[in-house]
Amino acid sequence: MLKIIGIGNALVDIMTSLDEDDFLTNNKLPKGSMQLVEADKSDQLLKAAAKLRKQQVTGGSTANTIRSLAKLGVETGFIGKVGQDELGDFYENELKDYGVKPRMSRSETPTGTALALVSKDGERTFATHLGAAVSLSPGDLRDEDFKGFNILYLEGYLVQNHNLLKRAAEISKNQNLQLAIDLASYNVVEAELDFLKPFVRDHVDIVFANEEEADSFFPGKSPEDAVVAFAELADIAVVKIGAKGAYIKRGEEQALVKGRPATTLDTTGAGDNFAAGFLYGLSEGLTLRKAGEIANLMGGNVIEVIGTTMDEHRWDNIKSEIKKITS
Repeated sequence: MLKIIGIGNALVDIMTSLDEDDFLTNNKLPKGSMQLVEADKSDQLLKAAAKLRKQQVTGGSTANTIRSLAKLGVETGFIGKVGQDELGDFYENELKDYGVKPRMSRSETPTGTALALVSKDGERTFATHLGAAVSLSPGDLRDEDFKGFNILYLEGYLVQNHNLLKRAAEISKNQNLQLAIDLASYNVVEAELDFLKPFVRDHVDIVFANEEEADSFFPGKSPEDAVVAFAELADIAVVKIGAKGAYIKRGEEQALVKGRPATTLDTTGAGDNFAAGFLYGLSEGLTLRKAGEIANLMGGNVIEVIGTTMDEHRWDNIKSEIKKITS
């Protein structure tokens, strides 16, 4: 089995249920987007959402993927930056509880938070204050932390930190790691397209995108055409098409993996868990189709719960279904 390490924004997610989407409109938050906000804006939004139902959990896109990989039995590591505070301690200890090997840096800046606003249809909108996470720098990436791993996984939310991604690409090349990236959000892709296109072409082995991100990367292309275009830049390309499944391509091998029926409560973590399922399949040497089926299984399960934490009964069912897929 391949070993996987991730780099990501270490954030505490504040899952908040919306009765109406007026909250998004009133606070100028485009539905389905991820907006980076300053500390004062974060405080303002938290106060505005004070009476709404909420749940606090450890989060961050890469950490969600790495935690789920650990639950599936993959040897994993995580690199991120938190504050010298209780939330930082909680974050690191939570990763250890999942079996992840954390390589955390500490900052005098408080641990970052992500206000996740969940609409009634399950769509989520993030207002993220990166806090300590934004100070993760190329100097925090030590060569020895990557030894023994086979895949380095990055979240697209890091893309504004060009030097950090360049350092990650340098390490992956020097240590012969495959480099995987999830593009994360359509507005991030739009803002950073001039950097992302050559970065994916020159450094990325596995790329994940949803329909909106694919359209931002290749304007006007259908998801089916976009996966072909992505596959010309990276070895493996995945374009997710929501409940309908995903297009996957590697060389001449191509598959449309249909989605699984699910009752959507909250789409938070759907893409992160999809990536976990797919990378698990790759780590086991499975075909693209079987890896995609496991990816859809993972993504379909997490949207049936609020937040990104699934109970042990659900995990037992997931593992049972994986056995059926791989047998």
